Formats: sequence, C-alpha cells, structure tokens
Amino acid sequence: MGHERRARVAAIPFVGAALAVVGIVLLAPFVYTIYRSFLGNGGSGFVGFDNYVAMFRDPALQRSMINTLMWAIGSLILPVGFGLAIAVMTSAMKLGAVARALVVLPYALAGTVVAIVGNVLLSTAGSLNQFLEFVGLTDPESPIQWLLQWPSNVISVIVFAAWQTTGVNVVLYMVGLQTIPRETVEAAALDGADGWRRFVYVILPQLKATTAVVIGLTITNALRAFDLIWVLTAGGPNRSSETLALSMYRQSFLMLDPAVGSAIAVVLTLIVVVCSWLYLRRQIGQES
Repeated sequence: MGHERRARVAAIPFVGAALAVVGIVLLAPFVYTIYRSFLGNGGSGFVGFDNYVAMFRDPALQRSMINTLMWAIGSLILPVGFGLAIAVMTSAMKLGAVARALVVLPYALAGTVVAIVGNVLLSTAGSLNQFLEFVGLTDPESPIQWLLQWPSNVISVIVFAAWQTTGVNVVLYMVGLQTIPRETVEAAALDGADGWRRFVYVILPQLKATTAVVIGLTITNALRAFDLIWVLTAGGPNRSSETLALSMYRQSFLMLDPAVGSAIAVVLTLIVVVCSWLYLRRQIGQES
C-alpha cells in the first residue's frame, strides 16, 4: 500500500467523524423541520402544503416577509455604504484610527445593550423626541411614535442595527484598502485622476472581492436578526415590526403552532441558502 493510500485510509475516521457531527447537528434537525412542516398542529397527520398556504395567507406573516425584505435592502444600503465611506475617508486622515475605533466600538456591544440605547433614544418620551421638541421641530402634544408605527419602527431598528454592524464592515474594507498597490494610486494621481474619479475608477474596482464578502455576510446576518428586534419592539405593536426569524419564534414557542413555525423556518432557510448561493456563485465565477 502506497504512502498516499495509507494517508487516505488514516483520514477516513476523522472525515467520518466530521460528517457525523455535521449530519447530527445540522442536517438532521433541518430534515426533521421540513418533515414537521408537512404535518398538522400537534403532529396530527400529513397535511401537504397547508402550513405553507396558511403562512402566505396570514396578514401578519405577509407583513413579516415585507419587513424581512426591508431588512435585506436596508442592510445593503446602510452598513455596507457607511462602512465603505468611513474606511475610505479615514484611511489617509490624521487620527483616522481613533475615528475607526469609535465606529467599531458598538460592534463589541451585545444586541440587547444596543436595543436598550435605542429605547432610551426612540421611545415616545425619549431623548430624540425631547431634542426635536427643544428645537421646535415637533409638537409636545403629538410626539413622533418612532417605535409604535409601521414602517418607522422597522426603519428605526434597521438604523440601530446598522450602527452596531457598520464597524466590522469598516475593518473589512480597511483590510481591502491595504491590499491596493500604492503605485497604482500614485499613477492614477499623476494621470490627473482627482479624488472622486480615483475612487470610482481605481479604488472601487479593486475592492470588488471585499465588497462581495461584506455583502454576503451582511445579508445573511440581516435575515437572521432577532435579539435587537425582540428587545427593542418585541415585534410589535401588533406584530408590525416582526421579521421571519421573529415570526418563526413566536409561531413555534409563544403561539404553540410548530407546524406553521416549521414552514416559516424552511422558507427562511431557503432564502438564506439562495442568497448565499448567488453570492458564492458570483464570487467563484469572478475568481475563475
């Protein structure tokens, strides 16, 4: 038996153990969730796609799907856009490291802490409404209901999520900026490319791989967002700020309807897998 073949045989137990762990921890629960989504409430018989039909007909879950889409779009615009802008603007400025540290700091906070800060600012009697009343922009008798009306409650939570997650995108973009050859930027400057044109035609194309990573991570995290929404609004009022992740929890554990909860889990998983697959396909295609 050759050395290479002996190495392959020796690796079989380790590969088998890894596959067993993945199968038990990840695949088995997901397969059971799919199976459970085709059963009635309480596991009473096969009901086909009834749970999926009930999910798509429920007005609260329809709103939840719209909110999930808003989260995906908002996460693309705010954390990715601000992360890129802050990284570029602070990369060559004095005290840029201090500015970046201040932006990265919220990422170290737990989602519950960020939610508490958001509640202090955005509640009806919160600091933001008090400031707006002080400068005369709102009427004290009718303060803005930031967290009590749709879609302002969803947008408010998205903004606070962006405040927390922009820092990690700044770090990733800083790493990408350091890989750009200094000679390329200097040659563009000698050719007359000013700041904006240098950014659009020289720097931004070379950050394409970094941007793909940032977008992939941001969308995946946005679709799974839970703790910040739960602590800040609990999905309310009247389930108006729920996303699919929150609806899955409420349907399964609070409303004791695991059948529809499983259907929501399957749909949410498919959305995350499809988004990840599209991202990986594009990334691998560019590299090949």
